[in-house]
Amino acid sequence: MIDLKVFADLATTPLGDFAAKPTTLTEGQQEASNVLWTSDDGGTMIGVWECTPGHFTADRTKAGEYCHILSGRASVTNVDGSGTRDIGAGDLLVLPQGWQGEWVIHEHMRKLFVISATPQ
Repeated sequence: MIDLKVFADLATTPLGDFAAKPTTLTEGQQEASNVLWTSDDGGTMIGVWECTPGHFTADRTKAGEYCHILSGRASVTNVDGSGTRDIGAGDLLVLPQGWQGEWVIHEHMRKLFVISATPQ
């Protein structure tokens, strides 16, 4: 039998400890997360993530990411410098598999993320 899951009040879901953001371009930037669910095949992961203000690179060549912004503000830009999008609470950001670029977190951000890999 397949078990249904419900995750309530994502704004206050506990996270792990904050640690240095590995791809940061801003000294001292930190992130924390809590993976809530992973598919049996490992191809899809859902969780909550927070990040302090700063600038970092992102690479979605192996899996797409879908982000529902719960709080905070950021700008996201394609790797070639085009297509900057400003995002904030209530927005849904789609980063298709293959996307690369940069984030600038303007206000401490919290998001629900879904990372999903499509076999290539």
